[in-house]
Amino acid sequence: MSENVLKIDIKDGVAVLTLNRPEVMNSFNFDLLYALQDAITDIRFNPNVRVVIITGTGTRAFCSGADLKERITLTADEVKKFIYTIRTLFTDIENLNKPVIAAINGVALGGGTELLLACDIRIAASNAAMGLTEARLAIIPGAGGTQRLPRLIGRGKAKELIFTGRRVDAHEAVDIGLVNRICEPDDLMACAKSMAAMICECGPIAVEQAKYAINAGLETDLHTGLAIESNAYWITIPTEDRLEGLAAFRDKRKPVYKGK
Repeated sequence: MSENVLKIDIKDGVAVLTLNRPEVMNSFNFDLLYALQDAITDIRFNPNVRVVIITGTGTRAFCSGADLKERITLTADEVKKFIYTIRTLFTDIENLNKPVIAAINGVALGGGTELLLACDIRIAASNAAMGLTEARLAIIPGAGGTQRLPRLIGRGKAKELIFTGRRVDAHEAVDIGLVNRICEPDDLMACAKSMAAMICECGPIAVEQAKYAINAGLETDLHTGLAIESNAYWITIPTEDRLEGLAAFRDKRKPVYKGK
């Protein structure tokens, strides 16, 4: 890899992954996709990481999607490989065994919006803008956008945004449920880290199982979803962390969870 396209900082149980191609609005080329995939794989098996924050370098862009300068040089088969790689990566992010927060520091278009859709929680700077703009290039969202957006904001609004390729600003995004909250640009990372710290206070096995139950349960009927929840709950019962939580409540102290 010829450039440091992804910055990784791990501290206090939180991994901050920063897309680092500001000269091209943090757009995705193959190098960045592979770097992010490697980081996600490593984090999956790193017990010292409990929460992930994904953001972009600078204040201009979170991620503007695919690097179109690279795209125009690709053959049809290479484009298929790119789409397969980015779709698989975003599914891995969605299914990561730890919560992922998108700290949206600027424009997020196309694949950039699809990235934040794959995250669990989305926090946007007040100057951010989002949109699945692919139809304006005579293509469609190919990294999960046609599936995740309607599940998040509803079928009708998702169709409107995808069919028109229209961008939405941060205030509209929070109104339609595309993002969880808005904060001022200078406060974005502090806000994301504050939420990450709150998650880190909870039992990591419980958080992992809660994420699994929500994601898996939403794809099925209520009866099956309740069974998924029940099985996820059973996993927490024999853990040391559950007993620690009860002991801490009894002793009126903060629990110290170890993920065991």
